[in-house]
Amino acid sequence: MVRLLEQGAYLVDGKHVVEEGAGAKAAELAGRPVSREEARKGTISWSILEAHNTSGAMERLKIRFDALTSHDITYVSIIQTARASGLESFPLPYVLTNCHNSLCAVGGTINEDDHLFGLSAARKYGGIYVPAHMAVIHMYMREAMAGCGKMILGSDSHTRYGALGTLAVGEGGGELVKQLLGQTYDIAYPRVVGVYLTGKPRPGVGPQDVALAVIGAVFNSGYVKNSIMEFVGDGVSNLSADYRCGVDVMTTETACLSSIWRTDGNVKDFLAAHGRSGDFRELNPGKVAWYDGMVMVDLAAVKPMIALPFHPSNAMEIERFNENSGDILREVERSAAELLGNTKAKFSLTGKLEKGRLRVDQGIIAGCSGGTYTNVMAAASLLKGKSTGSGEFSLSVYPSSQPVLLELVKNGTITELMMAGAVVRTAFCGPCFGAGDVPASGSLSIRHTTRNFPNREGSKPGEGQIAAVALMDARSIAATAANGGFLTPATDLDPAEERWEYHFDDTPYRNRVYSGFGSPDSGTPLVFGPNIADWPEMPPLPDHLLLKVVSFITDPVTTTDELIPSGETASFRSNPLGLAEFTLSRKDPSYVGKAKEVRAFAKALAEGKAPGEISPELEEVLSALGAVPGFGEISLKSVSLASAVYARKPGDGSAREQAASCQRVLGGGANIAREYATKRYRSNLINWGMVPFLLHGDPSFSAGSWIFIPGIRQAMERGEMEFSAYVAGKGSFEKITLETGVLTEDERAVILAGSLINYNRERKS
Repeated sequence: MVRLLEQGAYLVDGKHVVEEGAGAKAAELAGRPVSREEARKGTISWSILEAHNTSGAMERLKIRFDALTSHDITYVSIIQTARASGLESFPLPYVLTNCHNSLCAVGGTINEDDHLFGLSAARKYGGIYVPAHMAVIHMYMREAMAGCGKMILGSDSHTRYGALGTLAVGEGGGELVKQLLGQTYDIAYPRVVGVYLTGKPRPGVGPQDVALAVIGAVFNSGYVKNSIMEFVGDGVSNLSADYRCGVDVMTTETACLSSIWRTDGNVKDFLAAHGRSGDFRELNPGKVAWYDGMVMVDLAAVKPMIALPFHPSNAMEIERFNENSGDILREVERSAAELLGNTKAKFSLTGKLEKGRLRVDQGIIAGCSGGTYTNVMAAASLLKGKSTGSGEFSLSVYPSSQPVLLELVKNGTITELMMAGAVVRTAFCGPCFGAGDVPASGSLSIRHTTRNFPNREGSKPGEGQIAAVALMDARSIAATAANGGFLTPATDLDPAEERWEYHFDDTPYRNRVYSGFGSPDSGTPLVFGPNIADWPEMPPLPDHLLLKVVSFITDPVTTTDELIPSGETASFRSNPLGLAEFTLSRKDPSYVGKAKEVRAFAKALAEGKAPGEISPELEEVLSALGAVPGFGEISLKSVSLASAVYARKPGDGSAREQAASCQRVLGGGANIAREYATKRYRSNLINWGMVPFLLHGDPSFSAGSWIFIPGIRQAMERGEMEFSAYVAGKGSFEKITLETGVLTEDERAVILAGSLINYNRERKS
């Protein structure tokens, strides 16, 4: 089904995969000598990156994008940051969608206040504003903005339009701010991993099944981490453009940087149907292309899949699960107990087994992955003439945009779904992050959405509320709904081959979307609701840094949802200090209080108070550091205190910058990690002036430890990547080495300035 080549491979003529070490075979097929260096230029990725690179050197890219996109959880802070840095107008198309904080009663008026701010910003700076319930962010971008050979940057981790020939990247808001201010996206040339598709999916197997099979094969090994996944092979042409989009958006869950697909007549037809024929051009690898890895996927061998709680990589065939459900669920429960730790919640799934069959409580088909036209059509075809029942099981369907919903209304599909008992809702991303269709405590929800991390269904384990999500394709969700909630693969229902025409009607957009790119009105006042607040001042990197480790996390991976919870906290994302109160609230509830204490210590020390006057603990730490060579010559006025978080592998999941900025506004100065789960989280730390330290091996410190890094500012200015640090104990210290990995000149400058805002203010002055 999915096979990973151990090393890289050549692709010759788009169809011959020649593994590493068989260069002679590649040369024979190509009819000429080949080299890895030259063949690297034969990828689709190279051609697009080269066209957008401004550095003149492909090994160190400085990218300018063609368009930007954000939703209402992120765009307020991005515009506020850019405004504080001197923004005058949007220099490229910037789409502001409203698909996350769409439920305007949550948090009082503040969600709709954000929406009015977004509309006023689109008018003032020349943006594109998509009102709430009109479209989820990525569906609108597919329909209106993506095109072959383009590059798009979005402040949502699932910014993926590779199926339409667009190299798209999801990053934290700081990277969008840079683009708005005429700066660049700076990265080393990434690995490019081929995904070679052959065959054709059997009826009943959908894009989520293919995606989960790939994610399950590559995630744990990091095979494609921070790489571009390039989809090639003759199997690509056996998938509709809509189907490809459903696979493509899930590549985020592999931890890759971006994705791109070869394009053909199916993409040409998709763009033509959306009135954008001019955005098509055929994209294919060159005669010979080199890939740093190759994922071989036989589409015909893929079966309906399920990703069990609590990660999309926890994937297996539904058929296999049903054969051994008891043992598998007991293992899930064991893993959950480790993950959830000491909470009030009692997590159990084995009680849902009835004669060996799993009965689920809820089905959801929604968002950029599940709510596409073909997914909803496929689900409706399996439910036609059937019933979801009147018991505990419920099914909700969220079409991904108003044009998609309009077509489903016109062709009668919505009628069929409603007759079967499904509840049809508007375009909304809530089920993807825990703000819509929240199930009862103890429930298991099967969802065609993007993630099934803990709390993504809206539960609060710390308060005894716990539910769980398993990811599945819309087709098998519909089959399960038709079978009384008993887990059922769609292939059991003998589905017909999918053949549905789509007629895109953009009338809803023409009547409601504000399109102001190129026509900014600087006289338009920004509309500020009472929750919208400016960023507090953030200090520059000090000469000497004293960190207190206030949170110590030893889980194998820490998600951004754990660093700053999704769900109900979304309403506070326009208020930096208000949102910061939720930092690590579901993983380490004591974090906020401890971080504030360190912040208070730092303020008192900066005001000239004596350490003993501030805290006996601080006096003891500084006394222990007195034995560090040269410490006696350091003035306490040049030492700054900050809090720090240690985690083995933080930052998996969402791109939202608040996972870092919330730590920063509470006085955070650094993260210490074995590795960072994603580039985007590390970039978020940097853009908020926090040092992304790396530590090899097990730490010799723990929660509550103090770590002193003398001369950090001078070392950062010199471009050093290793820093001598001292862990202060009772009357003694231990020397350790912290690293940052490679930092660009601009990244070092941002850390030195204390934040991207400070950096741009300094540049402007």
